[in-house]
Amino acid sequence: MRVVPRWALASAAAAPILLIGGWTLGAARQPGGFDQVTDTISALAAVDATDRWIMTLGLAGLGLCHCVTAAGLRPLAPAGRALLALGGVGTLAVAAFPLPAGGGDSVPHKLAATVAFGALALWPALAAPRTTTTSGRARRRAPWAALTVGLALPVAWFVAELATGGERIGLAERVAAGAEALAPLLVVAGLRTASGRRRQRGTAARRPTALR
Repeated sequence: MRVVPRWALASAAAAPILLIGGWTLGAARQPGGFDQVTDTISALAAVDATDRWIMTLGLAGLGLCHCVTAAGLRPLAPAGRALLALGGVGTLAVAAFPLPAGGGDSVPHKLAATVAFGALALWPALAAPRTTTTSGRARRRAPWAALTVGLALPVAWFVAELATGGERIGLAERVAAGAEALAPLLVVAGLRTASGRRRQRGTAARRPTALR
């Protein structure tokens, strides 16, 4: 199996740092305080937000990280990698199309956010490496299905909060976005760990048996 390069690990690790750091610093810069439970991440990058560049940079960096990580996840199925990259492009579009001043709506922003959240929730479902046996396919797809469910649930919560005008929209969005930012790091770390173990087993198998 092909090895995930170190630069993919770096981009996967940077993604949650950029996102969480962006919303933490951005919220701290808002005059009069900012309620991260009720207010969205996008509000921190809105046209009239104070120091909106902080959250805009965080979102743009996050999108780029997802694209770079997708390029480095060579052991995975191309469809899953493409969907992860699409989520990255969608996140870049979220940064490129901010909410207007005064808390107004933006169709391009909504479209970009929908693509980003959807693609980043579903990419593990298509990412399982291919195998030739039926039992092998079932074993390999089980953790990917579990990861997909783990990402889809917080996204569903966020959608429900949006649809009902709930009081925890900001919290739901942060849980969903945070989970989606962390997922590629978990995948990269797991693949690199598994690859290291296989190399160790291969090295041990090639060692000559000591003479008795």
